[in-house]
Amino acid sequence: MSNRINMGKVDPSAYKAMFELENYWKTTNISQLHQEMIRTRASQINGCAYCIDMHTRDARKAGETERRLYALNAWRETPFFTEEERAILALTEAVTLITKGVPDEIYQQAVKVLGEQITAQVIMGTAIINAWNRIGISTGMQPAL
Repeated sequence: MSNRINMGKVDPSAYKAMFELENYWKTTNISQLHQEMIRTRASQINGCAYCIDMHTRDARKAGETERRLYALNAWRETPFFTEEERAILALTEAVTLITKGVPDEIYQQAVKVLGEQITAQVIMGTAIINAWNRIGISTGMQPAL
């Protein structure tokens, strides 16, 4: 891939605004482990290698197991995830794949299991990582070797 712009240098105000959203999300009621789960799953769907690399490392630092990370893209087929995590992952996927809409059953299950506030925070967190994925992919960001 050819060298592309460095968003933080070309438009630092926009980059700063993204970090302000990121800082907001760190203050929510969503655990760091679940935040990294959301970031990783959305990044897998979007194919952002930079973010997958970053957030799987961060998830391991937060206590996530290798086994669950390897199974994250097949979470529905494993017994490794709690009801809360399944609601988070289903909502994350629906928001990331927004052209299909967010089905009522996924939204209603999220509110039932997570409550309205955490559901809103999952939606915001998913929107934030999707924005980061779009920045990373469009500017050609690559994980370090």
